[in-house]
Amino acid sequence: MQRCLNPEKSVKQDLTLPFFLLVVALVALAFTAIFIKLSLQDISANATLFNRLWIATVIFGVWNGIGELRTKAIAPISGPQKSFPIKAIALLILIATIHVSGRFLMTWSLTQTTVAKATLLANMPPIFTMLGAWLILKQRFSYTFIAGTAIALVGALTLSLSDMSASGISAIGVGGSTPLLGDAAALLSSVFYAASFLMIEELRRTLDAQRILFWRCLIGAVIMAPVMMIGGGPILPTSVASWVAVAGLAAICEALGHGLVVYSLKYFSSTFVNVFLLLESILTAVFAYFIFSEGLSLLNFLTFAMILGGVLITKLSDRPDKAIAAD
Repeated sequence: MQRCLNPEKSVKQDLTLPFFLLVVALVALAFTAIFIKLSLQDISANATLFNRLWIATVIFGVWNGIGELRTKAIAPISGPQKSFPIKAIALLILIATIHVSGRFLMTWSLTQTTVAKATLLANMPPIFTMLGAWLILKQRFSYTFIAGTAIALVGALTLSLSDMSASGISAIGVGGSTPLLGDAAALLSSVFYAASFLMIEELRRTLDAQRILFWRCLIGAVIMAPVMMIGGGPILPTSVASWVAVAGLAAICEALGHGLVVYSLKYFSSTFVNVFLLLESILTAVFAYFIFSEGLSLLNFLTFAMILGGVLITKLSDRPDKAIAAD
């Protein structure tokens, strides 16, 4: 039975505060697609991601610096500083590479498809985490799990094909965009997110959240720098609105949202966190409705319900309620 709680942590812990912080992270992350969409009106997807990462690196650098000062003030006399294990360094580089790849796919997808659909399709890591365990680790699952997975994947396919049907066989959207490709990019990004979450959960055993986030953003910014230069276009935002957007991405989404998510992986498993974050798509759809006037059809609502219902069924097959309520 797969547990919702991190097996390294005692289920006797009071999880009220960690769960509340996870809710805060959910709300913060729900603004991600909104800020990206606003930024893309002024600069490219490459520049949006690069600015998000370097600003977040500065924020996490200051956060780490303050933490180090507080530690020295409380305990000025201490033993030798622990160095990074080779495994941790390798994991950090791999996490940063996978993370920035997923971020780029998600950012680019918003140039092709709607905020609500990109967010929902990018929040499918639970499906790919469990499928990976079946394909790679040879784990066996119940018929209930298989049924839930099938329902969720059919819902995702229906959601993507609805745009193709509405815009013709070529799936060309407004301004030459390709909604079908955008949906595929958003869905693929969730595969990268799933891998990143699993590795971060492992890394949390040896490193604190601040260090992981700092190095993930720094390495990601270094990776994106040459990509952005090759792509051309302005590097920095050229309007107040786009500056606010990339600053919001860095401070609210990356620092606050992902900071609290990584923190929560000390108390909850990556599978539980991923499933909980599926609620992000609902909040984002509401925000997009009011900000961008993005309408949602009855078919959209039905496919949303199908995907979310399918994921919930896969979790119910593992009886996560027992893991949470265990003494």
